[in-house]
Amino acid sequence: MEYVRLGNTGLKISAVTLGCMSFGEPGRGAHEWSLTEEASRPFIRQALESGITTFDTANVYSAGSSEEIVGRALADFASRDEVVIATKVHGRMRPGPNGAGLSRAAILTEIDHSLRRLGTDYVDLYQIHRWDPNTPIEETMEALHDVVKAGKARYIGASSMFAWQFAEAQHAADLGGWTRFVSMQDQYNLIYREEEREMLPYCLDQGVGVLPWSPLARGKLTRDWDERTARSETDVFGQTLYRQQQEGDRLVAQAVKAVAEERGVSRAQVALAWVRQQAAVTSPIVGATKPHHLEDAVASVELTLTDEELARLEAPYVVRAPEGF
Repeated sequence: MEYVRLGNTGLKISAVTLGCMSFGEPGRGAHEWSLTEEASRPFIRQALESGITTFDTANVYSAGSSEEIVGRALADFASRDEVVIATKVHGRMRPGPNGAGLSRAAILTEIDHSLRRLGTDYVDLYQIHRWDPNTPIEETMEALHDVVKAGKARYIGASSMFAWQFAEAQHAADLGGWTRFVSMQDQYNLIYREEEREMLPYCLDQGVGVLPWSPLARGKLTRDWDERTARSETDVFGQTLYRQQQEGDRLVAQAVKAVAEERGVSRAQVALAWVRQQAAVTSPIVGATKPHHLEDAVASVELTLTDEELARLEAPYVVRAPEGF
C-alpha cells in the first residue's frame, strides 16, 4: 500500500480508502443490500491487514449503524492513532426542521452523535455530504470551524456540488478567518467524467485532495453490461445514476474489459488504476462486500496503465449532464 498527502495538508492517508456504506444493519435506513455487523467485520480487518488505513462513512448510512459497526471494529482491530476516520453530515437523521441540513444547530448536534456512534473523541475528516441551499454558507463554515477548534474534527471536507459552490464556501472561510475544506469527495469514474470540466482543475489549483466516490460506477465497469446484482436491484440512489448515455457507457465498459484481458488482471483493477492516475485524484473510495473487492483495490495501486491504454479507455466517453448532486 502507498500513502499520500491529503491535498496540501500534512495528513497521510492510504492510496485506497475503504468506503463503509456497505456496512450497516439491513432494515435501518435505505440500504437493503448492506452487510450485518458480523459480516462486515472481516472486511474491515482485511482492509487493515492490506495496509488500508483510511475509512469513510456517514451518519446517514444505515441510519447510523455504519458508524457504529466501523467504530467498534476499528477499536478492536487497530490503534486509533493509526487510522484515519472520515464521516459526513447533511442528510436527514431525525424528524423535525433541524433534523437534516447544514445549519449550525444540525452540525453541532450531529458531530456529537457521530462521535458517540464511532466511539471516538474526534474524526480526522468531517465532510458535508451535499450543498445545503437553505443555510447561508457562512453559517455552515463557521459551525464547521468551531467543530475543528473544539477538537472534534481535525480537518473538514466537502462532497458533490458545483465548482462555483465549492469556491464560494472556500471564499467564505477565507473572509471569516475560518477553517477551509481540504478535500472534495465527488463522483468520478470512466463513465462519469464531468468533474474534469471545473471541479478537478479547481482542486488542483487550490491544493485540495480529491476522494472520488463510485470509482467503479456502481460496479458497471467490473461486470458484463447487462449483468444485475442484488445491490443494483435495490439501490434506490444508484438507480438514478448512469442513465443518460447507455451506449457510450457500454463502449467504455467494453474497453475496460479488453484492457483487463490483455493485462491479465481484473476489470476493477483497470478502472481503479485509471482513476488513480488522474492528476487531481488522491485516494478513490472503494466499497467491499466480497473479499476480491479489497484484493482488486489493493492490487490496483501497483498497476500503471500506458498512455495508449489510457487513450483507449477514454475515447468512447460521451459528455453528459452533471448528476449525483
